[in-house]
Amino acid sequence: MKLKFCGAAGTTTGSQHLLEINGKRILLDCGLYQGHREESYEVNCKFPHFDPKQIDIVVLSHAHIDHSGNLPNLCKQGFSGNIFATFATRDLCQIMLADSAHIQEQDTEYLNKDRAKDGLPPVKPLYVREDAEKCLRQFVTLGYERPMMISDGVTLTFYDAGHILGAAQVLLEVVDHEDGGKKKRFLFSGDIGRGGNEILRDPAVVRDVDYVLMESTYGGREHSLPTGATDEFGEILNEALARRGKVMIPAFAVERTQAILYILNQLFHTGKLRPVPVYVDSPLAVNATEIFRIHPECFNETVYKFLFEDKNDPFLFPDLHLIRAVNDSKKLNEVEGPCIIISASGMCEAGRIRHHLKNGLDDPRNTVLFVGYCADNTLGRAIRDGRPQVNIFGKPVTVRASIEAVDSFSGHADHSELMDWFHRITGPKKQVWLVHGEPERAASLKAALVNEHDGAIDVAVLGESFEI
Repeated sequence: MKLKFCGAAGTTTGSQHLLEINGKRILLDCGLYQGHREESYEVNCKFPHFDPKQIDIVVLSHAHIDHSGNLPNLCKQGFSGNIFATFATRDLCQIMLADSAHIQEQDTEYLNKDRAKDGLPPVKPLYVREDAEKCLRQFVTLGYERPMMISDGVTLTFYDAGHILGAAQVLLEVVDHEDGGKKKRFLFSGDIGRGGNEILRDPAVVRDVDYVLMESTYGGREHSLPTGATDEFGEILNEALARRGKVMIPAFAVERTQAILYILNQLFHTGKLRPVPVYVDSPLAVNATEIFRIHPECFNETVYKFLFEDKNDPFLFPDLHLIRAVNDSKKLNEVEGPCIIISASGMCEAGRIRHHLKNGLDDPRNTVLFVGYCADNTLGRAIRDGRPQVNIFGKPVTVRASIEAVDSFSGHADHSELMDWFHRITGPKKQVWLVHGEPERAASLKAALVNEHDGAIDVAVLGESFEI
């Protein structure tokens, strides 16, 4: 068995890890690398570490674009094998890959107008919506904890990762033909959830593991609030709505929006928040919410009971309005009185949230409530850091609205939660590789693991290979 790091090594983006087992090449994840435009295009377009035609199988941990987003391009360039994923991951990929293609088509059209002015040749998107649809035909879906032989001597089992709907830890049980048929168990963490999620189940415990490929996104960092900080969220909303303005919540369309809807449902249901109109203004978020409804197998016990015993829709309540059409989105500018607007994207770099911020940031009655991480050099970070003025669509906007943040919604386990996850895994864990983390984060997690574990621990290096 041979392991090669083809992405998400020294960074948190572009997850791709190549295993060669018994003569077959198995790719774990095929995510988009996200960075500077020219560098990203080059890396994503060419697959510098392998030939797509030579890949036999893809195993997908979950639907986030940094893990799934380059699958249409992989198929377009000659990969013809099966893509194994959970049922919910496949359904989310149907909308998320199409959305990714749509964004690329729009960005390329805009870029080519500038290139034409400079006499430069046009560029093409990595893939279009038709490519996204075609790659879905190669998906083979599998439920949690349902082992399936996917190759000679290789059995795949998905375990719940508790990160987003359908997210999985990937266990490969490998028969070593050269060592008398002995079995070795290789675990890829995917992205690990925090546990105590508002909607999802806790990460499952995997046993008797020999080798671990582990994410390190939050190595050395702790979240400021525990999961399920519903009361704090409700208090902020009550104070904000008392000012008779709009509460604008920039939120990622998948998982974050649905978690907020569920908590709002609980706050309204228990009377801790007085009824106000709530608008979800994101076509992708609306579609994702419909997918959440048809996958109760991912729900934790509380939400499952709410759905089947109490016979209540976890994501539906009075005064909820799901907005798809652009004209309906524009009409929200005319809404008077207190209301809540949930709109993508979470970092305010794209989507309809920018229009709401442009029209609402200068009103002191309004509130912007952040419920997720904002990377450096994003509009969301600038607002969250308290800048008195920001640029939106190239024009300065004065910030007079109140700015609030709640850190309990993160889908990623923090440092302590990653350590807890690792210790719950049983088996020798004789070799551990850390991926999906910035160098400082991976180094911090490695230092902590070295102090408490006797097995070998390495931080992945892009392009490096290991013989197992």
